Amino acid sequence: MPRRRIGFWYRFAAVLCKPPLVVLIKRHWRGMEHIPVEGGFITAVNHNSHIDPFAYGHFQYNTGRVPRFLAKSDLFRKGFVGAAMRGTGQIPVYRESTDALSAFRAAIDAVERGECVAFYPEGTLTRDPNGWPMTGKTGAARVALQTKCPVIPVAQWGANEVLPPYAKRFELFPRKTHRVLAGPPVDLARFYDREMTPELLKEATEVIMAAITRQLEEVRGEKAPARPYDPRRERIEQRHRTRAQTQRKVGQEEGQGT
Repeated sequence: MPRRRIGFWYRFAAVLCKPPLVVLIKRHWRGMEHIPVEGGFITAVNHNSHIDPFAYGHFQYNTGRVPRFLAKSDLFRKGFVGAAMRGTGQIPVYRESTDALSAFRAAIDAVERGECVAFYPEGTLTRDPNGWPMTGKTGAARVALQTKCPVIPVAQWGANEVLPPYAKRFELFPRKTHRVLAGPPVDLARFYDREMTPELLKEATEVIMAAITRQLEEVRGEKAPARPYDPRRERIEQRHRTRAQTQRKVGQEEGQGT
């Protein structure tokens, strides 16, 4: 399947964004040979800075296969932003849909047209204290299993040193290096042609996230935690800790009152 031309809007965005990226951030990029030359595919990327879509987008743009990012469908209806989103071929996610597959119908269509669809499987900036990938959401796995397209795991590190997660101040000096490592396609064949149950999608997502994490271990030169950070599990454990602290405080106050 032929790949789509880059087009005016994407080239215009590149003219605006590439010069400051080149000046402010050094690059150490590996794994471009794993990016498919033709046909639709997914990249599954870790997310550790508000600016890493620009840094990763720079890498992906230079491969010749520009990324189409997923964004809330509302953004496509708003003036200049909507025009730019549509013009650069970004992909709306219909979160109001009651059917999970329908929510990603535009992503499925894009893959089938031969696009590179970029997923941040974590769904938000990592909350892991040391910047490792968290548990993932199932959107990337759902689209991959529906289309049987290649899923390329991409690990990145360095944009988070320029703008740490949830920080508001840039740390431009000394000049940071954006490191990217794209890996070979994740083997999801054992999940094909099976009912997309929550359990199956969760297992396929864990395989994708494990591949991203292995890539990031190589980039960082260190081992990730054995168990990835799970925001839901952390919220539950925090509630338990808060409840236990409250009970201890009540017990202490009762003991002082006797």
